[in-house]
Amino acid sequence: MSIIEIVGGIILLITALLIIILCLMQDSKQDQNMTSAITGGTYDSAFSKNEGNTKEAIMKKWTKWLTIIFFIVTLVVIIVPVYIGE
Repeated sequence: MSIIEIVGGIILLITALLIIILCLMQDSKQDQNMTSAITGGTYDSAFSKNEGNTKEAIMKKWTKWLTIIFFIVTLVVIIVPVYIGE
């Protein structure tokens, strides 16, 4: 195993655990019920206008960025050793 694979594996393990923890901490959306599906109703409130500042929005952003990092590191760990020849 090369250094890239070892360091990449550690980064993958850490990001995977953080993604799992963040996904488990997020609240599930309960406003998607049959009534809103039939009537097309939406829930606009003062809280929905400030979604970028809430705890859930911050966790969503972190989850998105950690997922992007996870996929990039996965590709690097797989592709780079092939071209280096290790």
